[in-house]
Amino acid sequence: MPKNSKVVKRDLDDEVIESVKDLLSNEDSSDEAFKKSELMVDDQEEKDVDVEEGSDVEDERPAWNSKLQYILAQVGFSVGLGNVWRFPYLCQKNGGGAYLVPYLVLLLVIGIPLFFLELSVGQRIRRGSIGVWNYISPKLGGIGFASCVVCFFVALYYNVIIGWSLFYFSQSFQHPLPWDQCPLVKNASHTFVEPECEKSSATTYYWYREALNISSSLSESGGLNWKMTICLLAAWVMVCLAMIKGIQSSGKIMYFSSLFPYVVLLCFLIRGLLLNGSVDGIRHMFTPKLEIMLEPKVWREAATQVFFALGLGFGGVIAFSSYNKRDNNCHFDAVLVSFINFFTSVLATLVVFAVLGFKANIINEKCVIQNSEKILKLLKAGNLSQDIIPHHINFSSITAEDYNLVYDIIQKVKEEEFDSLGLKSCQIEDELNKAVQGTGLAFIAFTEAMTHFPASPFWSVMFFLMLVNLGLGSMFGTIEGIITPIVDTFKVRKEILTVICCSLAFFIGLIFVQRSGNYFVTMFDDYSATLPLLIVVILENIAITRIYGIDKFMEDLKDMLGFSPSQYYYYMWKYVSPLVLLLLLVASIVQMGLSPPGYNAWIEDMAIEEFHSYPTWGMIICISLMVLAVLPVPIVFLVRRCNLIDDSSGSLAAVSYKRGRIIKEPVNLEGDNTSLIHGKSPSEVPSPNLGKNIYRKQTGSPTLDTAPNGRYGIGYLMADMPDMPESDL
Repeated sequence: MPKNSKVVKRDLDDEVIESVKDLLSNEDSSDEAFKKSELMVDDQEEKDVDVEEGSDVEDERPAWNSKLQYILAQVGFSVGLGNVWRFPYLCQKNGGGAYLVPYLVLLLVIGIPLFFLELSVGQRIRRGSIGVWNYISPKLGGIGFASCVVCFFVALYYNVIIGWSLFYFSQSFQHPLPWDQCPLVKNASHTFVEPECEKSSATTYYWYREALNISSSLSESGGLNWKMTICLLAAWVMVCLAMIKGIQSSGKIMYFSSLFPYVVLLCFLIRGLLLNGSVDGIRHMFTPKLEIMLEPKVWREAATQVFFALGLGFGGVIAFSSYNKRDNNCHFDAVLVSFINFFTSVLATLVVFAVLGFKANIINEKCVIQNSEKILKLLKAGNLSQDIIPHHINFSSITAEDYNLVYDIIQKVKEEEFDSLGLKSCQIEDELNKAVQGTGLAFIAFTEAMTHFPASPFWSVMFFLMLVNLGLGSMFGTIEGIITPIVDTFKVRKEILTVICCSLAFFIGLIFVQRSGNYFVTMFDDYSATLPLLIVVILENIAITRIYGIDKFMEDLKDMLGFSPSQYYYYMWKYVSPLVLLLLLVASIVQMGLSPPGYNAWIEDMAIEEFHSYPTWGMIICISLMVLAVLPVPIVFLVRRCNLIDDSSGSLAAVSYKRGRIIKEPVNLEGDNTSLIHGKSPSEVPSPNLGKNIYRKQTGSPTLDTAPNGRYGIGYLMADMPDMPESDL
């Protein structure tokens, strides 16, 4: 062997392969040897370590037990409370069945492509959100920190909703249900119905007074609601216990938390279809109103729903996919989870409007009876003539159709005096047109409908247990979006970090279980996530398409998946999705500017909701939530740009590969790759002969004068490639 090759071997502690022909002749057999090998490089120790697969050193990153467990985790994260109480409301408000058209179009334009993007980068780089974007470009590392901040803000109030569901769940084991009737108040002389309940309804009174014991304004805290404080503590304990071992513990719970809601929804759908009026509700729901579909507001709300339904920007999608095998078909996963999410929303809409149709039918029957009695009184008083009433009408068993016939006749005959008669038009459509969403749907409208079910406690238990499971599935992904990036970046123990995170969130979350807590939930829901997440996802798109390089990313996908993704994604990521996201961001800012910042306060004396503007300190909190969420992006950019942090201290420059997968990535790679490997400056490393490639030999493998195959994209490092970008490692 030539003398100069011995020098290179002595300095690099490697063997020199002099013949490319030898490399090519043994390329395939070498691939298996490479898979079983481990290369660990550290600039501090200035030495190379080869470890066989059979040794004690294992791949420390956890992995999903099965593909099903992973899919259920992604479905559980994306399918949440919004599918049950937001999508049906938007569908009803924005043209019924016609709303599905803009929703599906935007699902294909921004939903699936961006979901596929996040799945791909998580699986390719095998890191949480901080590590992924730091790997793409250290100056964009703030994107991951911003995702963590938003996740924390959302987790604070989202778990409060789980606490509310736990409270209603605990109160459902009694017959009749406690919100079935208005409570009676006794005094020294007589008994009467609670005035606040009489002016509203039994379920409305129970929600605002018994459950929340709500104050009349944001400024009036009213102290802690101890019932809800205990429920919030229980919710955080459940989340902490499920997440304390990461996916090893939460993954097993996914089998129940992700599948149980579908069992409940199917049971409710079957039961709902057997109820009177359910078909009216479903028909009303899916009757298309094509003229509404053309309004820009409909498309803006559809885009917003698609965006949040899939959990884009939170970091949970990236965190879950980072535990996948590198050759997993994440394109199939993206399409599958997206359409499961869509069909779940449609299923939930069917259930909601079948039940609301039943409720509307009951209310309409009461309306017909009450107004028929008024007509009989008017006939007896002589205010109406018996001659105008059709002979076949029997007021003792009048139907809704007969009542509307009589109503129309009286309206024509008594045209001038009609308003003074006090008669109401009892149309089931009028009741169905009352748009209800969020807590108003779950804790008021739906609970009222269930009181009319046979065996109502059973259905109440099932419904609120479903809400708890839907909430927990989303919470697992949200907390994973916080825990995984921090553990990957700062190497802290996951168990300790999980306990600290959940404990801190509980104590901060006490502001949501004050008597004014519901108003803070509204504030956080409106301002903590919408704009920051849009900015985060826009930056994610730019980072991949402009900084990392869309062509390079498509090559990575081909290498990872084993096939080339459709060019459709190329054009979506490079042109269409960024444009749609920017339009959505502008539209959201305009909408926020046009809508007066405020909340609906419950006025006890009048038993109605009244809009209140936020006080000055409330506006400061709203602005602070948005600023704090996006602040990490410019801070990290400036810190990296001005070199305020020295990355040469050691840990951030360490690189290690195991069985062909990246375990640590370099943060700041410059200059010759051989100098990076050995922690030396380029001038300290002897230059190898031109035309000769220097490879690592596999320890414990057969003696082959070859280099490992590059099928995994990181199969070998060449000493004569000084311009290789950091992400190729």
